[in-house]
Amino acid sequence: MTDPAAVRLHAALLARAETVAAAESLTAGLFCATLAAVPGVSATLRGGVVVYATDLKTALAGVPAGLLDRHGPVSPDTAAALADGVRDRCGATWGVGLTGVAGPDPVDGHAPGRVYLGIGDGRRTDVHELDLTGDRSAVRSAAVDAAMEALLARLA
Repeated sequence: MTDPAAVRLHAALLARAETVAAAESLTAGLFCATLAAVPGVSATLRGGVVVYATDLKTALAGVPAGLLDRHGPVSPDTAAALADGVRDRCGATWGVGLTGVAGPDPVDGHAPGRVYLGIGDGRRTDVHELDLTGDRSAVRSAAVDAAMEALLARLA
């Protein structure tokens, strides 16, 4: 079944002749996979990278190593850098960065369900802090939904 938010996001991007790319940590490709289920999405989805390991955030998404040293992989600054880096590297209009803790255990002092979303267009990058509930699957799904809704809000 195609996700309604993904359908709306594709339509909004298509209407503006814009594209999106995502750098995903805790969602491990779920944002891109959800959007890719929409027919015709090749016109709006440029691509994405799964950067679950911290070093890949630098190698694949362009997050400065110093930023990761200072703030860690789960932080607002990292989410913003993921969004900006993937937008640049994939040549997209919009970049989405997702990082957080799916659970069940805390990571670096962050409770399960803490998620940071970065949404950027090269002029401005917004970061959203979320505290989600549920098991790993529920947290990851809710993070994808929140990212799609946040991007839709920017497109409105």
